[in-house]
Amino acid sequence: MTLTQDGLRDAVFAAEDRLRALLPGLTDAAAREPSALPGWSRAHVLSHLEGVGLALARQAEFALRGERVDVYDGGRPARDAGIEAGAQRDAAALRAALTAALDRTRAAWAAVGPADWDRPVRYREGPLRGALAAWWREAEIHTADALLGPTPADWTRAFCGHALDFLAPREPSGIRLVLVATDGPERRALGTGAEEVVVRGPLTDLTAWLAGRAPTAPPRADAGRLPQLDPWP
Repeated sequence: MTLTQDGLRDAVFAAEDRLRALLPGLTDAAAREPSALPGWSRAHVLSHLEGVGLALARQAEFALRGERVDVYDGGRPARDAGIEAGAQRDAAALRAALTAALDRTRAAWAAVGPADWDRPVRYREGPLRGALAAWWREAEIHTADALLGPTPADWTRAFCGHALDFLAPREPSGIRLVLVATDGPERRALGTGAEEVVVRGPLTDLTAWLAGRAPTAPPRADAGRLPQLDPWP
Protein backbone atom coordinates (compact mmCIF):
# COMPACT_ATOMS: atom_id res chain seq x y z
CA MET A 1 0.00 0.00 0.00
CA THR A 2 1.41 3.38 -1.05
CA LEU A 3 0.59 6.19 1.35
CA THR A 4 -0.34 9.67 0.23
CA GLN A 5 1.89 12.44 1.52
CA ASP A 6 -0.68 13.31 4.19
CA GLY A 7 -0.99 9.62 5.04
CA LEU A 8 2.78 9.37 5.44
CA ARG A 9 2.82 12.38 7.74
CA ASP A 10 -0.01 10.88 9.81
CA ALA A 11 1.97 7.64 10.09
CA VAL A 12 5.03 9.58 11.23
CA PHE A 13 3.00 11.44 13.86
CA ALA A 14 1.60 8.10 15.11
CA ALA A 15 5.15 6.73 15.41
CA GLU A 16 6.19 9.82 17.35
CA ASP A 17 3.23 9.39 19.69
CA ARG A 18 4.17 5.76 20.38
CA LEU A 19 7.72 6.79 21.18
CA ARG A 20 6.58 9.67 23.38
CA ALA A 21 4.31 7.32 25.36
CA LEU A 22 7.29 5.19 26.35
CA LEU A 23 9.29 7.99 27.92
CA PRO A 24 7.53 8.53 31.29
CA GLY A 25 8.49 5.02 32.43
CA LEU A 26 12.19 5.38 31.58
CA THR A 27 14.38 4.98 34.68
CA ASP A 28 18.10 5.49 35.14
CA ALA A 29 18.60 1.73 35.38
CA ALA A 30 16.58 1.08 32.22
CA ALA A 31 18.51 3.74 30.30
CA ARG A 32 21.78 1.95 31.01
CA GLU A 33 20.55 -1.48 29.89
CA PRO A 34 21.53 -2.88 26.47
CA SER A 35 19.46 -2.11 23.40
CA ALA A 36 18.99 -4.40 20.42
CA LEU A 37 21.99 -2.75 18.74
CA PRO A 38 25.41 -4.21 19.62
CA GLY A 39 27.43 -1.87 21.81
CA TRP A 40 24.58 0.57 22.36
CA SER A 41 22.56 1.05 25.53
CA ARG A 42 18.97 2.22 25.47
CA ALA A 43 20.34 5.69 26.19
CA HIS A 44 22.40 5.52 22.98
CA VAL A 45 19.32 4.64 20.94
CA LEU A 46 17.24 7.40 22.52
CA SER A 47 20.04 9.91 22.05
CA HIS A 48 20.24 8.90 18.39
CA LEU A 49 16.48 9.29 17.98
CA GLU A 50 16.75 12.79 19.42
CA GLY A 51 19.59 13.71 17.09
CA VAL A 52 18.25 12.22 13.88
CA GLY A 53 14.77 13.60 14.53
CA LEU A 54 16.18 17.12 14.89
CA ALA A 55 18.52 16.66 11.91
CA LEU A 56 15.68 15.67 9.60
CA ALA A 57 13.31 18.28 11.01
CA ARG A 58 15.75 21.01 10.13
CA GLN A 59 15.77 19.76 6.57
CA ALA A 60 12.12 20.84 6.53
CA GLU A 61 12.74 24.08 8.41
CA PHE A 62 15.43 25.23 5.97
CA ALA A 63 13.60 23.94 2.90
CA LEU A 64 10.59 26.08 3.75
CA ARG A 65 12.92 29.09 3.69
CA GLY A 66 14.25 28.08 0.28
CA GLU A 67 17.58 26.94 1.76
CA ARG A 68 19.45 23.68 2.07
CA VAL A 69 21.53 22.56 5.04
CA ASP A 70 23.67 19.54 5.86
CA VAL A 71 21.89 16.79 7.76
CA TYR A 72 24.48 17.01 10.56
CA ASP A 73 26.84 19.92 11.14
CA GLY A 74 30.24 18.26 11.16
CA GLY A 75 29.03 15.15 9.36
CA ARG A 76 29.19 11.59 10.70
CA PRO A 77 31.94 12.29 13.31
CA ALA A 78 29.80 15.01 14.92
CA ARG A 79 26.74 12.75 14.79
CA ASP A 80 28.59 9.91 16.53
CA ALA A 81 30.08 12.22 19.16
CA GLY A 82 26.65 13.67 19.87
CA ILE A 83 25.14 10.23 20.38
CA GLU A 84 27.92 9.21 22.76
CA ALA A 85 27.70 12.42 24.78
CA GLY A 86 23.91 12.31 24.90
CA ALA A 87 23.93 8.72 26.10
CA GLN A 88 25.70 9.75 29.30
CA ARG A 89 22.67 11.75 30.52
CA ASP A 90 20.39 10.43 33.22
CA ALA A 91 16.85 9.32 32.48
CA ALA A 92 15.27 12.65 33.39
CA ALA A 93 17.55 14.53 31.00
CA LEU A 94 16.97 11.99 28.24
CA ARG A 95 13.20 12.22 28.69
CA ALA A 96 13.28 16.01 28.58
CA ALA A 97 15.58 16.17 25.55
CA LEU A 98 13.66 13.63 23.50
CA THR A 99 10.32 15.21 24.40
CA ALA A 100 11.62 18.60 23.23
CA ALA A 101 12.94 17.01 20.03
CA LEU A 102 9.57 15.39 19.33
CA ASP A 103 7.85 18.73 19.89
CA ARG A 104 10.14 20.31 17.32
CA THR A 105 9.77 17.53 14.77
CA ARG A 106 5.99 17.71 15.05
CA ALA A 107 6.00 21.46 14.47
CA ALA A 108 8.47 21.25 11.59
CA TRP A 109 6.57 18.61 9.63
CA ALA A 110 3.15 20.09 10.40
CA ALA A 111 4.29 23.31 8.74
CA VAL A 112 4.95 21.66 5.37
CA GLY A 113 2.23 22.43 2.84
CA PRO A 114 1.06 20.43 -0.19
CA ALA A 115 3.27 22.40 -2.57
CA ASP A 116 6.40 21.98 -0.44
CA TRP A 117 7.15 18.26 -0.67
CA ASP A 118 9.30 18.56 -3.78
CA ARG A 119 11.53 21.27 -2.32
CA PRO A 120 15.19 20.16 -2.56
CA VAL A 121 17.10 19.15 0.57
CA ARG A 122 20.60 17.92 1.31
CA TYR A 123 19.35 14.59 2.65
CA ARG A 124 20.41 12.21 -0.15
CA GLU A 125 20.21 15.26 -2.46
CA GLY A 126 16.52 14.56 -2.95
CA PRO A 127 13.12 16.11 -2.26
CA LEU A 128 11.76 17.00 1.16
CA ARG A 129 9.37 14.04 1.05
CA GLY A 130 12.41 11.74 1.28
CA ALA A 131 13.50 13.29 4.57
CA LEU A 132 10.06 12.67 6.07
CA ALA A 133 10.15 9.04 4.92
CA ALA A 134 13.60 8.71 6.50
CA TRP A 135 12.25 9.97 9.84
CA TRP A 136 9.48 7.36 9.62
CA ARG A 137 12.06 4.60 9.21
CA GLU A 138 14.26 5.94 11.98
CA ALA A 139 11.37 6.39 14.41
CA GLU A 140 9.81 2.96 13.81
CA ILE A 141 13.00 0.91 13.66
CA HIS A 142 14.86 2.55 16.54
CA THR A 143 11.81 2.56 18.79
CA ALA A 144 11.91 -1.22 18.43
CA ASP A 145 15.70 -1.20 18.97
CA ALA A 146 15.21 0.54 22.33
CA LEU A 147 13.56 -2.60 23.77
CA LEU A 148 11.03 -0.58 25.74
CA GLY A 149 8.02 -2.61 24.58
CA PRO A 150 7.37 -2.27 20.84
CA THR A 151 9.05 -4.83 18.57
CA PRO A 152 9.23 -5.36 14.80
CA ALA A 153 6.14 -7.56 15.19
CA ASP A 154 4.19 -4.34 15.87
CA TRP A 155 5.14 -2.71 12.56
CA THR A 156 2.16 -1.98 10.34
CA ARG A 157 1.79 -3.52 6.90
CA ALA A 158 2.12 -0.03 5.42
CA PHE A 159 5.44 0.48 7.18
CA CYS A 160 6.67 -2.96 6.17
CA GLY A 161 5.84 -2.20 2.54
CA HIS A 162 7.73 1.08 2.70
CA ALA A 163 10.72 -0.47 4.45
CA LEU A 164 10.93 -3.33 1.94
CA ASP A 165 10.93 -0.80 -0.91
CA PHE A 166 13.74 1.18 0.73
CA LEU A 167 15.77 -1.91 1.62
CA ALA A 168 15.43 -3.58 -1.79
CA PRO A 169 19.09 -2.79 -2.66
CA ARG A 170 20.16 -5.22 0.07
CA GLU A 171 19.41 -8.18 -2.21
CA PRO A 172 22.67 -10.08 -2.82
CA SER A 173 24.36 -9.61 -6.17
CA GLY A 174 23.46 -12.28 -8.69
CA ILE A 175 20.29 -13.31 -6.84
CA ARG A 176 16.64 -12.64 -7.51
CA LEU A 177 15.31 -12.55 -3.97
CA VAL A 178 11.60 -13.33 -3.75
CA LEU A 179 9.91 -12.48 -0.44
CA VAL A 180 6.59 -14.23 0.20
CA ALA A 181 4.43 -13.25 3.17
CA THR A 182 2.80 -16.27 4.79
CA ASP A 183 0.22 -14.12 6.59
CA GLY A 184 -1.03 -12.02 3.70
CA PRO A 185 -0.93 -11.37 -0.03
CA GLU A 186 2.45 -9.65 -0.20
CA ARG A 187 4.96 -11.12 -2.64
CA ARG A 188 7.81 -9.13 -4.06
CA ALA A 189 10.90 -9.86 -6.10
CA LEU A 190 14.11 -7.95 -5.42
CA GLY A 191 16.95 -7.95 -7.91
CA THR A 192 17.36 -9.47 -11.35
CA GLY A 193 19.94 -12.17 -10.76
CA ALA A 194 19.83 -15.51 -12.50
CA GLU A 195 19.52 -17.48 -9.24
CA GLU A 196 16.12 -17.23 -7.56
CA VAL A 197 15.95 -17.55 -3.79
CA VAL A 198 12.46 -17.66 -2.24
CA VAL A 199 12.18 -16.58 1.41
CA ARG A 200 8.91 -17.02 3.32
CA GLY A 201 7.59 -15.76 6.63
CA PRO A 202 5.14 -13.33 8.21
CA LEU A 203 5.49 -9.86 6.71
CA THR A 204 6.95 -8.31 9.86
CA ASP A 205 9.56 -11.08 10.11
CA LEU A 206 10.57 -10.63 6.48
CA THR A 207 10.92 -6.90 7.05
CA ALA A 208 12.88 -7.30 10.28
CA TRP A 209 15.27 -9.72 8.57
CA LEU A 210 15.85 -7.39 5.61
CA ALA A 211 16.40 -4.52 8.08
CA GLY A 212 19.01 -6.51 10.00
CA ARG A 213 16.80 -6.86 13.07
CA ALA A 214 15.76 -9.96 14.97
CA PRO A 215 12.44 -11.32 13.71
CA THR A 216 10.01 -13.15 15.98
CA ALA A 217 10.91 -16.27 14.02
CA PRO A 218 13.55 -16.42 11.26
CA PRO A 219 12.10 -16.48 7.75
CA ARG A 220 12.60 -19.71 5.82
CA ALA A 221 14.43 -20.03 2.53
CA ASP A 222 13.04 -22.71 0.21
CA ALA A 223 16.58 -23.66 -0.76
CA GLY A 224 17.81 -23.93 2.83
CA ARG A 225 20.12 -21.26 4.23
CA LEU A 226 19.12 -17.60 4.10
CA PRO A 227 21.33 -15.54 1.79
CA GLN A 228 23.83 -12.97 3.07
CA LEU A 229 22.38 -9.51 2.52
CA ASP A 230 24.26 -6.55 1.07
CA PRO A 231 24.88 -3.42 3.22
CA TRP A 232 22.18 -0.96 4.26
CA PRO A 233 21.44 1.35 1.32
